[in-house]
Amino acid sequence: MASPSSSANVMLAIFEKKTVSLDLYRPLRNYIVFNYSEREAQNLEDDLQTIKQYRSEIERVPADSLPARRDMLQNYYKALCAVESRFPISPDNDHINSVYFTWYDTFKIKQKAVQQNIHLEKAAVLFNLGAVHSQMGLSLDRSAVEGRRQASHSFIAAAGAFAFLRDNVAMKASMGTSTTVDMSVECAGMLERLMLAQAQECVFENTIAKGSTPGVCAKISRQVGIYYEEALAALNVAPLTYHFDKGWLAHVQLKAALFYAEACYRYGMELHEKEEIAEEIARLKSGISALSEAKKTSSKGAAQQLLDAINKLDANLNQNLARAVKENDRVYLMRVPQASSLPPLPAFAMVKPMPMNDVLDASKEKMFASLVPDNSAKALSRYTEMVDDVIRAQAERLQQGSELARVKLKEMDLPDSILALEGNLTLPMALKEDVDAVQICGGPAGLEAELQQLNDLKRVNQELLIQTEELLQKEATEDAQFRSQFGTRWTRPQSSTLTKNLQDRLNRFAGNLKQAAESDTRIERSVRDHAALMSILDRRPIESALPTLARPIMSLDANEDAIAGALKQSLVR
Repeated sequence: MASPSSSANVMLAIFEKKTVSLDLYRPLRNYIVFNYSEREAQNLEDDLQTIKQYRSEIERVPADSLPARRDMLQNYYKALCAVESRFPISPDNDHINSVYFTWYDTFKIKQKAVQQNIHLEKAAVLFNLGAVHSQMGLSLDRSAVEGRRQASHSFIAAAGAFAFLRDNVAMKASMGTSTTVDMSVECAGMLERLMLAQAQECVFENTIAKGSTPGVCAKISRQVGIYYEEALAALNVAPLTYHFDKGWLAHVQLKAALFYAEACYRYGMELHEKEEIAEEIARLKSGISALSEAKKTSSKGAAQQLLDAINKLDANLNQNLARAVKENDRVYLMRVPQASSLPPLPAFAMVKPMPMNDVLDASKEKMFASLVPDNSAKALSRYTEMVDDVIRAQAERLQQGSELARVKLKEMDLPDSILALEGNLTLPMALKEDVDAVQICGGPAGLEAELQQLNDLKRVNQELLIQTEELLQKEATEDAQFRSQFGTRWTRPQSSTLTKNLQDRLNRFAGNLKQAAESDTRIERSVRDHAALMSILDRRPIESALPTLARPIMSLDANEDAIAGALKQSLVR
């Protein structure tokens, strides 16, 4: 997790997260074949192979150069965005549910997260991208101006990757039941602050090298300390408490104290030039106190280079303090204020996280471009449902209108009146067929026979039901008798348990017979009530039972034929 740089001040880099082997090729291809076609899967073979290659490179121990590793991670992240929009990966039955992403915690390697959630994969890739940038920053030679500038740029990029992880993916990746602390929102925020601190520290080193004024150096140094203090505050609260080893905590705490004291030292030099000796003494004492407290609580586990830098600064602070106290006692005689009464040291931030939106923008990604994105498919499905709802509503309106028209025509005896007026005494074909079918079956007399047969069947079914109930009751009585007689020796299960399924089915049959009997009663009552009308069905030919309509129906000034013709045409339309 930490490695010393080649310069005087040690810095931290992050190791990449580790994963296990995973086949994305086969599940994605099967999804394409099932939801699209085999031809589509063949057309997208290159994209599937690219995803397979990216995943394989992720799993290997990094062997390529760090810039190549960075580029691969960025390309894989954009590819995952394309996969996310077109392939639903989740435990749902109709989704790709055979893919399990597994990632180990960088800082606690025995802890791991396993999810059927592509956000975990995306979060891990972003974490590793930030880690690679931090390693690039640490690998540079910071003994020269250009090396420090490039290192600062790498740490800024690392901060950008961790900030992007925190703001866009970390929360989604932590929604599963299996998570790790290193990809939490809190950890991503802490690492962003740490990387900014190291980037600002590189700027401070260049500022010193350029010979800038003590006031400028103090402001830049103070901002370095603020970034380290923010990282330390995150490390001291849940969920990061106790998650990092003591070496990390010692490093961050000592760096925070070092750059606070450095700011006090540089600011004190500026105060000395202005002959503000009293405040200079207070600032120098505050810096010495911060270093002393940090060394007491955090010296164990810290790099020797860092401890040497603190001891050197402590000596410089004490040297300047002795000079200032001597001058104040002999010349200025100023009252030294309490450090708590002084305003905060001025700070100036020279770095900020690199925006990663353009670097990781997947909107122009052509991978799987021929597939309809999952969200578009869902939108299309919603549109289809809306169209179906409109069609259904219009069909209901049409049905209601047709029913209303039928009632109105019935009230006016149309179109039967027109047919009778024209002397057409034949029945409509559909009605004629229905009448013939009834007469073939015996007419009203045949219906009476059917009713009698129905009653006979109802009686037989009722008798069978009663017999079955008696058999079940007899079996339950015998079981109770034997259970009472033999006690614990009667080991057969309870009768109610053995016959529960039979009893349930019997109850259902009884309910069905009851409903059928009620329906039969209604039918029989209807037949009796309409017996007189149904007797017409015995007339042969049936047309002889049709009523005749005399002409004219009413006086219409001899226009009956014209009006009847127009009405007939309207009905035809």
